[in-house]
Amino acid sequence: MTDGTRVEWRAWGEAAFAEADRTGAPVLLALTATWCGECHEMDARTYSEPRIAANLNDGFVPIRVDVDRYPRVRERYNVGGFPSTVFCTPNGERIASAGFLGPDGMRQVIDRVRERWDASGTDAGRVPRALADDRPPRGPVTDRIEEHLAGQVDGAFDAEFGGWGDAPKFPLPRTVEFTLKRDRAKARQTLDAITRGLFDEDAGGFFRYARTRDWGDPDRAKLLADNAALVRAFAHAYCYTGEDAYRRPAERSVEYLIDALWNGSAFGGSQGPDDVADDTGPRTDLTAFADSNALAVDALLTLSGYTDAERPRKYATRTLETLRTAHVADDGTVRHWDDDDAPELVLADQAWTAAAAVRAAQVLGDEEALELARRIADRSIESLFEDGVFRDGPARGPGLLDRPFHPLDGNVAMADTLLDLAALTGDSRYREVAHDAVAAFAGAWDRLGVQVAGYGAVAARLQRDPLVIEVATDPGSDLHRAALRVTDHEKVVRPDATAPESGTALVTVGDRSRMASTPAALVEGVADLATE
Repeated sequence: MTDGTRVEWRAWGEAAFAEADRTGAPVLLALTATWCGECHEMDARTYSEPRIAANLNDGFVPIRVDVDRYPRVRERYNVGGFPSTVFCTPNGERIASAGFLGPDGMRQVIDRVRERWDASGTDAGRVPRALADDRPPRGPVTDRIEEHLAGQVDGAFDAEFGGWGDAPKFPLPRTVEFTLKRDRAKARQTLDAITRGLFDEDAGGFFRYARTRDWGDPDRAKLLADNAALVRAFAHAYCYTGEDAYRRPAERSVEYLIDALWNGSAFGGSQGPDDVADDTGPRTDLTAFADSNALAVDALLTLSGYTDAERPRKYATRTLETLRTAHVADDGTVRHWDDDDAPELVLADQAWTAAAAVRAAQVLGDEEALELARRIADRSIESLFEDGVFRDGPARGPGLLDRPFHPLDGNVAMADTLLDLAALTGDSRYREVAHDAVAAFAGAWDRLGVQVAGYGAVAARLQRDPLVIEVATDPGSDLHRAALRVTDHEKVVRPDATAPESGTALVTVGDRSRMASTPAALVEGVADLATE
């Protein structure tokens, strides 16, 4: 609490909404993030203004939400970026919403919300369309999904400056990966532009996005999730091209993550831009979130698999152990951060932690990691997979959390991981669930844009047999390392396999296969199967 000149923020939770219901007051949700410069500006200019603070304290229940800590709240109440300023009823339905508000704008919105509330009470609220009618349009999974998204990638491509769309310019690493297999020139032009515009040559790491079409004026916050996704995309580009222009930013960004965000057992979530006015340096959140740390494990092991770099492997292994021991319960439930109050069974946490464990099984030959992936996947299917699609989490909680929400990106991430698991374990059930999750959105294939090209990638994987390389040698052998470096980032590699003859590798695509006993023969076998 405060002395009345500052907003008396409540924490997100049942208690705050119960208070609003009991007192008959609307709720103010302030969605903020440590790395968000405008969020801190709004604190300094708007919420610190005594009359605004007093008005909010007297007539509302103000709730402050860190969007990195509560991703499901972020997805339901985000109004196009942060800060998001959302007024809602005690049951969480929206009355009004805005982004950044200065003092004058906040006064106007407060007056408008009070008028609506006084006139209509809880009837003033509305459920966002994405939640009110949240049944994905199911359809058949066919080649037209990949073809459509490839066309979107081509049509929206900025041939002058690289990337997709106009301003602001986001790096879209999943779209880059989709493009690497289908139009490598566009992918490379985009990665080159990202290096020029978003890569921090001084400290390493990538900024969030560029405000101009030519990749200028970057938002200088650095998020673990963004950096991990870009490290992986650049690592894949290095695998395809062998060029240091892609390896160097990836390796320097890993060094940045270790230097700036390592908290002793895992990676912190973000670092904001330098606060030049206060000379306080960048605001850094060292909380280890499961989803972004899992992304980091995946990226660092991918890079290590392509380059033999030891430091990324070391930190990925330590981070995976932290996830295993501090975040994942015996039944496969993943906790968002290491705290009893942290959200559990968030689809993104489940999907990416399983994906990190799958990557560890392939790069490190870690059988315990493979079992971890299966445990997380099984728990996710049991608890979140309903009517052929994954929810983003349990259908319970305050606000709109009890409304089912089926995120496309979360379903894509889980489907991708399940396809890898099916190939590694031989369990066809994982492929069947992946197919259902992708089919759940296939009825809207013609409305999908370049931002979700990853959906086209996983749909394409379902249309063809996987490339699986079983290596009957110890992890780290020349044959295993050659398998990891095959230029197809969607391949599945199983080291220490028992099926092939000892000291050999079996390359399989459907019912076709090649045996190899040397790295050169392995590469030749992959090429033979690709041309048949």
